[in-house]
Amino acid sequence: MERAVVVTGGSRGVGRGIVLRLAADGTRVVVLDAEPPTEPWPTDLAGHVEVVVGSAADLTVAERAADRAEAAGALMGWVNNAAVFQDATLDDPTRVVEVITTNVALAVVGCSVAVGRFVAARTPGSVVNVSSHQAQRAVRGALPYATAKAAVEGLTRAAAVDHGPDGIRVNAVALGSIRTARYDGLLAAQPVEESAAIRAQMAALHPLGRVGEVDEVAEVVAWLLSDAASFVTGAVIPVDGGRSARGADPEER
Repeated sequence: MERAVVVTGGSRGVGRGIVLRLAADGTRVVVLDAEPPTEPWPTDLAGHVEVVVGSAADLTVAERAADRAEAAGALMGWVNNAAVFQDATLDDPTRVVEVITTNVALAVVGCSVAVGRFVAARTPGSVVNVSSHQAQRAVRGALPYATAKAAVEGLTRAAAVDHGPDGIRVNAVALGSIRTARYDGLLAAQPVEESAAIRAQMAALHPLGRVGEVDEVAEVVAWLLSDAASFVTGAVIPVDGGRSARGADPEER
């Protein structure tokens, strides 16, 4: 029977890259996204990808995505990639709590449905949560996002401990800055000199001297979902070009 995976937030950006990487290996992928894709899937992979439109934080919608995956193959993986990028400050605690709750719910609901299906089928499975370097080193102005991603990493470790006896692995990837259409669009909207300054700043923040590519994230996620990572669980793997390892040099000017 073919293997099936659900990827939330898979219509664009990093999520789309993960979908394409998994489908290229013959995995049947169900994309769960609040919005439909803005561009078609490659012709040779279209038959391996199905889209469910709705909120990944909605239990009913997530269960529907799981149903579609189980109809397509043996559900063996779930990627919680969906996130809400909205800033809020402590001047508005109600809004901060809303944004944090939404982001955490996207991962909690996905983990719940995935674990439930794996246990019911009595098969091992793998969950990968997408986190950020901000879970450990906050970026000014992104308080709700950094807080939510720290919670997602805690969820990752706790779920791995609770469900390891069921043969279920739960891991996370903590991303640095990744070049997506959104990233390129933000740069393109700036004057040439400002865009160049941002590129230089991003290069300086990452010891490898550049931002990451979507394909580089997808490779790590695909590995964590695979049997090659069969003894890896409860881990948060940085996919950030060394950004989380780099400390500010007090002598830098």
